[in-house]
Amino acid sequence: MATADSVLLGSGMVATIERDRWHPGRYELVVDGTPQSSVDLDDPTQLGFEYIERIGHVIDLLAEPAEPITALHLGAGALTLPRYVAVTRPGSRQQVVELERDLVDLVRERLPLPQGANIRIRYGDARDVVGRLPEGLHGAVDLAVVDIFAGARIPPQVTTREFYGRVASLLSPDGVMAVNVADGAGLQFARTQMATVHAVLPELAVLAEAQVLKGRRFGNLVLVASRRTQPLDWLPRLLAAGPHPAQAVSGDDLRRLIGGAAVVTDETATGSPEPDRAMFLDR
Repeated sequence: MATADSVLLGSGMVATIERDRWHPGRYELVVDGTPQSSVDLDDPTQLGFEYIERIGHVIDLLAEPAEPITALHLGAGALTLPRYVAVTRPGSRQQVVELERDLVDLVRERLPLPQGANIRIRYGDARDVVGRLPEGLHGAVDLAVVDIFAGARIPPQVTTREFYGRVASLLSPDGVMAVNVADGAGLQFARTQMATVHAVLPELAVLAEAQVLKGRRFGNLVLVASRRTQPLDWLPRLLAAGPHPAQAVSGDDLRRLIGGAAVVTDETATGSPEPDRAMFLDR
């Protein structure tokens, strides 16, 4: 398959699907020059990006192996995680919310979904769509993945206590929310997101590559939150599963990391920091 691209009408950004030069059979979705996600059409269990692998390990622990779940994905990307759930947990009910219809059209045309996948796509701003989801989903979602980017940045409206509260209201009693956060030195933005998610869901663990979690380089952190203690109980297994070097914080260590970071509200929200584009040039 040749490289394919599309200008996204909503944002004007260019979305491109490129062959992964290091892994035959694997493709990357790149939006506005930023690698977003990876798909292996021959083996959808190969997730590619480190942070997506970490969320994949969370999915593995949500229920007994192969048991169906109800999943909500905010941000489509290349539909990497919906594919993973469809293959590893057949019969799962999945909803995907995406602002850019052209992005989904490109992905579905060039990277077809697995046969039998029960994936419903809803279009619009994630915050608005979450407020309009069917009543039957309220209190029924086992997994909510928040992975929303406009190019390389997370939009302000999906970083607040009000937004996370809406998402949390959809979770089942044992449901888990996984949030992808990108940040760099000092973790100033990420610490506010930890504080905000923790204000909504009491049990929180943060997973990342060790140098990212120490605030020494730009990268992705996965926030795993619930009303119950599953994220904390799972930490030894999640760390063992990698990718390595992996590190996690929870409990008192997490509170120390958050420090004096303020909970983000609709009145105080700002987007995530812009990464150094040079980090994407040699991928």
